[in-house]
Formats: sequence, C-alpha cells, structure tokens
Amino acid sequence: MEELPLQPAGILMQNDFITPEHEAELLEIFRHKLEWPQRPGRVSLHYGYTFSYKTFGIDQDIPFISFPDWLVPLLPTTEGRPPDQICLQYYAPGTGIPPHVDTHSAFDQLYALSLGAPVFMQFRDGATGRRVDVDLLPRSMMQMRQDARLHWTHGIKSRKTDTLPDGTVRPRMDRWSLTYRWLRERAVCDCGNEKLCDTAQRKINVERVYRWKDYEAEDKKKEEEALTAKVLDKGAQTSLA
Repeated sequence: MEELPLQPAGILMQNDFITPEHEAELLEIFRHKLEWPQRPGRVSLHYGYTFSYKTFGIDQDIPFISFPDWLVPLLPTTEGRPPDQICLQYYAPGTGIPPHVDTHSAFDQLYALSLGAPVFMQFRDGATGRRVDVDLLPRSMMQMRQDARLHWTHGIKSRKTDTLPDGTVRPRMDRWSLTYRWLRERAVCDCGNEKLCDTAQRKINVERVYRWKDYEAEDKKKEEEALTAKVLDKGAQTSLA
C-alpha cells in the first residue's frame, strides 16, 4: 500500500485489491445471498465481534460470528493478525455517513475495502476546519492510521452526485464497503486528543456524548409534553363541565 501525498497523514491506498471478476462474484453474493435489515438507506452486517451503535465499541452481548467463506480471502492482516471486527455496509444511491472517528480506546488502525460504485470520503480537521476529499474507487483498499485515524473525522456526504476535479458530475450508484477493525490492547489510547479521544476525555472527567442518549432524552421530553398536554386537556374539560 502507498501513502497518499496529502493531509491528513496516514491514508494508505491500494487500488485493485481484488480483480473485477472477484468483485462481481462478491456483489452477486451481497445482492442475492445475504439477509439485510429491511430499512432504507445505509444498512450493515457484522462478522467477528459485532459493532455496537450505542457505545461505538464491541457489543458484549452478541457472540463472535465466524467469518464466512467469501470473506476469508479478503482479510488484511496487521503483524500477522486478522481483524477482530468486520462491518459490511450497503450504501443506497445518495446515502452517506456522518463525520466521525471510530472509538479510540476500542479500536486500533482501520482498513476499508470499497466495492460497487465510487464515492468521495471527506476528512475534516476539527482544529482548523480544513476538509480533504478522497475518491474511494471500486476494489480499492484504504488504511487509516496516525492523524487520519485519530485526529481527523471522516464521513460521506449524503447526496446524489459527486463532482470530480475536472468538473465532471458523477452520479452515485449502489456501493458496498467492508470496514476492518482491530481491538486495541488494554483498550487505552495515548493520543491525548481531548476533543476526539474517549481515553483523553475520561482523564478530564468528560462524559462522551452518544447519539442514542440524545434520542432517549428527546423521547422522554416528548412523553412529558404529551402527559402535560393530557393533564391540561383534562383540566379544561373539567372546568367546562
């Protein structure tokens, strides 16, 4: 793999990680032989340990899922060690993923294999606001480490097209990705980034904000508002009587 000559540092890329014929076989499996969640937009399947969308770490309540035969030839290794968690995601045309960093304490470096249609992934430096777009081509394997992994967020904008540097407008089509994660030893990150690193935040007694907590708070607020409205309505009916 070769490191891309841009900021953030730590984005390595290998084009044509697999052949077009191999990709076609995989897309046939993805389309017709896997059971996907029945909902629109971006959907996921998990192998090895299951990724938790509540804690953004490992879901300890779900047993380890063995890698299927089609996945084994696609496994990258770091220091001879296969990944601990793999997420297969389908992106419907126009679907994206919000800017984020994968949990520092839970996971070490990341790999991602892109299949199907190309798409731009945007990296953003929270300190300066600088944004860098990286074109993820079909069959390309990307590795994120160093700044790209720890100090810049990454995401995919939800939109129907991407505009290339030469002005060409490229429609979004069906896309799949395989994200490979390795569990971090001791579950401790030493990067010190207090804005993005959960280990650094714990050291200064800052609780990490989880989206599901926001949703729970919003639901509770709606329930309280509905109860208040019901009490007021009942009171108004009593007064009229």
